[in-house]
Amino acid sequence: MIIVMQTGAGKEALAEVKKRIKELGYKPHVIHGTTRNVIGAIGDERGKSVLQSLESMPGVESVVPILKPYKLASKEVRPEPSAIEIAPGLSVGGDKLVVMAGPCSVESEEQIVETAHKVKAAGATVLRGGAFKPRTSPYSFQGMEEDGLKLLALAREESGLPIVTEVVNPRDVDLVAKYADIMQVGARNVQNFALLKMLGQLDKPILLKRGMATTIQEFLMSAEYILSEGNQRVMLCERGIRTFETATRNTLDISAVPVLKEQTHLPVIIDPSHATGHASLVPSMCYASVAAGCDGLIVEIHPTPETATSDGPQSLRPEEFAAMMQKLAEFAKVTGKKL
Repeated sequence: MIIVMQTGAGKEALAEVKKRIKELGYKPHVIHGTTRNVIGAIGDERGKSVLQSLESMPGVESVVPILKPYKLASKEVRPEPSAIEIAPGLSVGGDKLVVMAGPCSVESEEQIVETAHKVKAAGATVLRGGAFKPRTSPYSFQGMEEDGLKLLALAREESGLPIVTEVVNPRDVDLVAKYADIMQVGARNVQNFALLKMLGQLDKPILLKRGMATTIQEFLMSAEYILSEGNQRVMLCERGIRTFETATRNTLDISAVPVLKEQTHLPVIIDPSHATGHASLVPSMCYASVAAGCDGLIVEIHPTPETATSDGPQSLRPEEFAAMMQKLAEFAKVTGKKL
């Protein structure tokens, strides 16, 4: 249920409503609006009718049922788009198109620092890099782990770019959180509910990737796990789904952008690198994604893709990325965003 507070209702009225929600056995989530606040009351659906009594409390305008199964992610709770702050002066979901760029895996100090400087010079505002890598084969490179996190932190210090990196195991959440500005949940962990709950207890932005066989509703229900634990700083990332097509690594579902924009207030990021698997296809998919209305991109860049320990074929060279960014600015301008 949504409890809509009256315009001008004070902190005391808000506190009393939250207290009563808890007494009724529900968890209150306050969403602060520009003119009024609303409270999402989350809990057992079977007894939600008892919440209707809150309409008689001072400061309450109305109590409205949430129809979507994903409550806090729904536009029913927050009609206006959310802007997620990822660093001072930098938010995802506003009028700026945020581009995250870097290698699939951190391999060395020289590689990650060089890449950080080059992607920043081209216009990227976030550095991506994998320290923990979930791989299909147990024999593939699994990442440098904490040593990789330390190198990412060094690259952040050298370049000034905030970093996004993946957390794979619930036991590593605190370790990764110590270094990362944005915590990434990969496609294989989209329904790792133990991990999602732990991330929901952090005060850090979460980049949640869609699973390769995950429906939009299942995707949003995974986001709900994080939101319901109290962390409202969730970004959704479409990275391609598995279809019968073999010409690309996955099939980029660009239609997911407008669908998600209709269903949720959360920002939408596109990963064209994992979607296509081919560097030559990445720029076109970036342009199309921006035209569809995405809030940001996460792109794989490597100074020497032919020597990359993972995902070299889908990684752009720094000069290719720079050329793409110049053209991308024109697409962003058409959609009312700027790089």
